[in-house]
Amino acid sequence: MEIIKFRLINIGRFSEIDIHLAPTTEQSSNVTVFVGNNGSGKTSLLKSLATSLSWLVSRIRSEKGNGSPIDELDINNLANTGAIDIAIFDEQGQSANPDADEGDFIFNWTIAKTRKGRKVEQSSQLSEVSLLADHYRSLLSKDDKSALPLIAFYSVNRAVLDIPLKIKDKHTFTQLDSYDNSLSRGVDFRRFFEWFREREDTENESGLSEDVLEKLKTMLDEKGSFWEKLEKVRASSRDRQLTAVRTAIVSFMPGFSNLRVRRKPRLHMSIEKNGESLNVMQLSQGEKSLMALVGDLARRLAMMNPDLQNPLRGDGIVLIDEVELHLHPQWQRSLIERLTTTFPNIQFVLSTHSPLVISDSKNMLIYSLDDGDLTELPSQFGQDANSVLLEVMDTDIRNAQVNGKLNDLLDTIQDGDLVLANSKLNELENELPSSNIELIKARLLLRKQELRREKN
Repeated sequence: MEIIKFRLINIGRFSEIDIHLAPTTEQSSNVTVFVGNNGSGKTSLLKSLATSLSWLVSRIRSEKGNGSPIDELDINNLANTGAIDIAIFDEQGQSANPDADEGDFIFNWTIAKTRKGRKVEQSSQLSEVSLLADHYRSLLSKDDKSALPLIAFYSVNRAVLDIPLKIKDKHTFTQLDSYDNSLSRGVDFRRFFEWFREREDTENESGLSEDVLEKLKTMLDEKGSFWEKLEKVRASSRDRQLTAVRTAIVSFMPGFSNLRVRRKPRLHMSIEKNGESLNVMQLSQGEKSLMALVGDLARRLAMMNPDLQNPLRGDGIVLIDEVELHLHPQWQRSLIERLTTTFPNIQFVLSTHSPLVISDSKNMLIYSLDDGDLTELPSQFGQDANSVLLEVMDTDIRNAQVNGKLNDLLDTIQDGDLVLANSKLNELENELPSSNIELIKARLLLRKQELRREKN
């Protein structure tokens, strides 16, 4: 399943805009990234997609289900009606029709909203979303382990502030439950912890727990055949869904491993970081946020694909606003590659403010938003961060005042006023570190000019 294109009419700052998403005929990637200043409309685009997709999720769960309406505040101030059109390509949607051609795999629907007291100018058209949802309900009716597509939206309000250990209301974890809060909250760490603990308990009942193995390590020679047999018993009893989550986290967070629930000295979730066992609450906000995002994605895929040998290869659409949120630049650089490698069959629609995110992967479709206008950008792969800041994000690569002084210094050197140039250079050397690359260049240029004058 993937979004081919969508159209906004009188939504937010967009009077009318059509957007094609990757993959396209020119771009084989499954990643689309929106960049732009704050207020340019990136979040409006992602929220509009989430609103439209919510109708598919609701009608998969219930034949007459209703998704989220367009908020009246999201309608353009000068308009009476706002609308969102979407076109979804889904090969599964016509699997029962042997005569279907490519056009039959495309499902279009429209969500519309008219202000109170205004004349209706456009109405919602939902017949094809009902048709697509009916296909998935039919599959589940025939086989309760049929795969479902992941549909999720992770907003900027996805930070993990705490990890609930006392669970009062126990939830169920069926395939349809994997859609809970997927478009309204995104990361649901309460459900994640409850689900993980339940699956781990079942896993330990069918094999050897990590705690038991740790005790055996102190008693047995790890090189012996008996230890090898124990390791095989543990491997064969591992829960496939938990393995998917653990694998995804290790893929995204090098040096991290062995996520599990510990009961002693008190109930907590632990993870090993470079060989040291830590309470997850001891991790930085960036580490917790990334672990929660990746873990939540993997958990939902595992629940939706119970018969898939590798649940991480499940199908779906994922929207992430400010994908680099809380991440160190080192992790920002490899983020797209890890997303597409770990979740190869997911279509990602992202927004970012980071030049590192869009310059470290060659396979993505990039759009720039500026005051309601949309521009497709050429690949930024291999560009240095400064070039992306200047050319794509219209941002100075350094403090504007310092930049002005440096340019003024270079102009003075070129004009041949070496006394004044030395004065300006000394002033900057008092402000900036001696290792500043632009200062070093200026010193060399000034010295070259002085030597040339001495020679003449």
